[in-house]
Amino acid sequence: MAYEEIYNELKAKMTDDKAGNEAMLRQEVERFIKEDNREGVDAAGALIMENMPDEKREEIIRLTHIDGERLDSIYKKIDKLIIDRDFNEAKKLAEKLYKKITVEFKEGETAKFVSLRNPFEDELYQFLYKPEKTLNRTPFDFCQFISTYGYILVETGDPLAAIPILEKAQEYNPVDVGPKFEMAEIYKLIHNKAKVIDVSRETVKVASSPIALARIYANVGYILTEHGEFDDAVAFYTASAMMAPGPVVPREMQHLADLKGSPVGYIGKDKVREILEEKYNIHFGPDPDVISVAGKLAAVFLTKNDIPNALNALKITYNLTLDEEIKNLIIKYDPKAAMILPQGESKNRSDIKQTINNDPQE
Repeated sequence: MAYEEIYNELKAKMTDDKAGNEAMLRQEVERFIKEDNREGVDAAGALIMENMPDEKREEIIRLTHIDGERLDSIYKKIDKLIIDRDFNEAKKLAEKLYKKITVEFKEGETAKFVSLRNPFEDELYQFLYKPEKTLNRTPFDFCQFISTYGYILVETGDPLAAIPILEKAQEYNPVDVGPKFEMAEIYKLIHNKAKVIDVSRETVKVASSPIALARIYANVGYILTEHGEFDDAVAFYTASAMMAPGPVVPREMQHLADLKGSPVGYIGKDKVREILEEKYNIHFGPDPDVISVAGKLAAVFLTKNDIPNALNALKITYNLTLDEEIKNLIIKYDPKAAMILPQGESKNRSDIKQTINNDPQE
């Protein structure tokens, strides 16, 4: 449903009771967020603004605008500048956006702002971090906005300045792998093996797709290759290929062989697990807590007959486990079984299929 249709439908539900209207509209916003319906969120948000007293509306505008322009509109300009490779102009806007966010939406003594994007991230965040402060949802995805600023700093030749920026991004959403991957890229760039390993170890704990896990292991394989630790690098590249086979790892393995001066081959799962877990304390495969959170969330949504959210959680669970019972449950509720991947990752896979390759030599 388009923005205008949603807007008109919601407006028709409104009455002369401003408090009642606001409660209804905020409930609708939460529903649209869960459904990942951006147009619905925008339409309900616009009506909330219209329904507010002038003084309150002006305060909201002050918080969410810079020089009369909404923060998300500014971010779209930044994104366009990046596409056009105009990083200097992008940096100016991104710095302005960063300052606005960190001043207006900073953590207080009893509350903090979070940019959790969906029910799964909400649940995983609560499970892992057990926050004691009141959590207030940000109006936009500030984790993404700030991570982009960090990326721009790297592209403009200042990777060290990007590190605290990316740390700030993670404060708004510590279960988003995006800023963690950007951090790993910086440490690869400055050849800091210990930090690449540390960041990778932490990223595994929140990774919710085989593609994310594959990238984590490939990052470690890269830095170990750079430091001449070829046998251990092979273990991480093998782990990456087992999670999500693709063209990158074979190329890196060939590069490793060229450096070593002799052929190299993938190794068995038991050896991979031994090197990753015993030598580097990096979990091999999806973290059990991530699987547990996704599975329990799916069960809750099924009990509530909330099929769209149940399917999202089921698909995360299936991608990480390849459990046939879960696959059959997905097909029961969604015969087309279109794969839903975490935000920020490739969406070019259309069907449920095996993404873990137990024998990467195949």
